[in-house]
Amino acid sequence: MDDSLTKDEYEALFQITKLKRGERPNACVARNTKRLIGLKYATHQKDGQLVLTEKGQQTLFIKRCIDGLRAVANDPLAKLDPGVVTFLSKKGHITPRPSSDGHDLTPRGRESLADIDSKDD
Repeated sequence: MDDSLTKDEYEALFQITKLKRGERPNACVARNTKRLIGLKYATHQKDGQLVLTEKGQQTLFIKRCIDGLRAVANDPLAKLDPGVVTFLSKKGHITPRPSSDGHDLTPRGRESLADIDSKDD
């Protein structure tokens, strides 16, 4: 089974994180629930609440990191989530700009982004 997710499925994962207890899922979540549960990105709790699994949480975090790399590539002053900044800095993909706010891509970050973009084709 193919584990690659569509944009709609990623959006559904994100929407699941925003669901409040007892709230009905929106149409995006509803149409993608079966596949996301089948791929073990989400699960129903005993009370019926739809929640992300650890795999789903990791997938969303990785997507945020990739989106962060793209944002820094387009605009070094792009605002990034603190968790994303920490992860990308530790992995050597971005470095803080010495002269101002923001970050610069390292050669490793550019290489990783090029590799990711080549697989998207």
